[in-house]
Amino acid sequence: MPENVLANFLHIAELIEEHGPKIGMPFTGSIGSGLFEIRAKGKEGIARALYCCLPDKELVILNAFVKKTQKTPKKELAQARKRMKEVLK
Repeated sequence: MPENVLANFLHIAELIEEHGPKIGMPFTGSIGSGLFEIRAKGKEGIARALYCCLPDKELVILNAFVKKTQKTPKKELAQARKRMKEVLK
């Protein structure tokens, strides 16, 4: 992940740790069905980290990638959903 994007991601991670995993826009957003995204930006681009929350208030990052288009790639969503099913079992 590019340096400035990573710095923004780490800042958002600190906010999540302090305020909880569903802090909302512009830092996080809901994808649906228990899947959320961390929305990190930097001068090098935009990255997303897809995560879910476990019942004991743990947050699990399922997938992270640098966006190259406006929409989140279906391949990345499918991978995160597959991993979420495995984690929640």
